[in-house]
Amino acid sequence: MKMKKILVIGAGRSAVTLIKYLLDNASENNWFVIVADFSADLAKQAVGNSENGKAIFFNVKDDKQRESEISDADIVISMLPASMHILVAEDCVRLHKSLVTASYVSKEIAALDEKAKKAGALLLNEIGLDPGIDHMSAMQVIDKIKENGG
Repeated sequence: MKMKKILVIGAGRSAVTLIKYLLDNASENNWFVIVADFSADLAKQAVGNSENGKAIFFNVKDDKQRESEISDADIVISMLPASMHILVAEDCVRLHKSLVTASYVSKEIAALDEKAKKAGALLLNEIGLDPGIDHMSAMQVIDKIKENGG
């Protein structure tokens, strides 16, 4: 069975748990995880010494690098700020690659829906903490403050 390459773009705090999960489950699922971030050090920290992943410097605004890395992946997970997803999404659709994000569906992403369907590329948004766990944890903090007279 061919190893599946997962490109995770962004290695910030919100990506750490996802990256750990992917690396921890990579062997049994035949995955190889490429963690791409503008901070090569942050990407290296996220991958650690896992033999199932590698860290790379990645500039999302570099069209050639973005196209090259997306072309080589089986699936792309963007953990970038929401405003940057469109750069990745447009390439994913053009290159027939599926994209997963934790962000809400923007107007720009929604506008790609028909092209994505025709290309056989899935654009899957709002997967992760949004919406739900973040709201529940916020309410937990608010309730504690109220309980303490705040």
